[in-house]
Amino acid sequence: MSSQGIAVVRPLYLGDLLCAVPALRALRRGVPDVPITLIGLPWAHAFARRFSHYLDGFVPFPGWPGIPEREPSRARLCQFYTQHRGRPYDLVLQMHGDGRVMNGFAASIPARVRAGFAPGTETRLSPLDIPYPTHIPERLRLTCLVEHLGMPVDDATMEFPLTEADRREARLALEHAGLPDDCVDYVVLHPGSRSPERRWAPAHFAAVADALAGECTVVLTGTEAERDVVQAVRERMHTPALDLTGATSLGGVAAVVDGARLLVSNDTGVAHLADALGTPGAVVFTGSDPARWAPQDLERHRVLGAGNGAPHPTPGEVLEAARDLLGRAA
Repeated sequence: MSSQGIAVVRPLYLGDLLCAVPALRALRRGVPDVPITLIGLPWAHAFARRFSHYLDGFVPFPGWPGIPEREPSRARLCQFYTQHRGRPYDLVLQMHGDGRVMNGFAASIPARVRAGFAPGTETRLSPLDIPYPTHIPERLRLTCLVEHLGMPVDDATMEFPLTEADRREARLALEHAGLPDDCVDYVVLHPGSRSPERRWAPAHFAAVADALAGECTVVLTGTEAERDVVQAVRERMHTPALDLTGATSLGGVAAVVDGARLLVSNDTGVAHLADALGTPGAVVFTGSDPARWAPQDLERHRVLGAGNGAPHPTPGEVLEAARDLLGRAA
């Protein structure tokens, strides 16, 4: 009976997958000749292609009861199990949360061995499961699992490969928005986030943008779904800004961030992009846990706010952090 190598189960969004890159890198280094497949949300097919140096394949997650990222579908589940019938994985690696719900899906995947997280030793799905570490950054939480499997992790940095097509798309988008050909001095503000509770107030972003506009060009970014949020910032600004909302692909916005002097954003996927690309960032935490999600390089990044309902940082505090980062990069 043929096998399919290793399946990594992580049906989540951009920031979550970027936090998994150090673990994927260690996994690839540990088993260089074994195929590794990501089981993820449909959008992540493009992520798997971009990270083809770590991932050999992609299978869309069909959904599972209790997993909010994708509603389960009987038809998709039937198709998923038909696809895997007679071809078990050597290892299914469950890297989605503490396992209370996702271990049920992992147990249903044909596999010779399974490993992952469990809420405690009494709830292990497999002898290779480890208790879910709750008080360390996300990327280290995931590297703990591959280290438990005997694959050392000597580099916990994130990465995001850029292509010439990404850079060309960014240049064209910036030029179309009005950035002069000779201008390389711009900052990016990203006021959106998938979760409303993680969005700092548009008026606060506008105040920071107005203050920075006197020093460099301000570029606003956002997905098409975040257009209303970006528009709310623009309506409160008193200075002009370039608006790239919905104008770029993931690779394009990554190249825009890569070329910026600074990113100011909520805790969202673009903040993790800045971390992966080495762009200085001032990251505002309102409804999430900075101990889990904040950048680790505090020389290059500033973490504003304690998150999870704590008092939000003021525009003055964020502006001070932004100017400090700009001064260090000058």
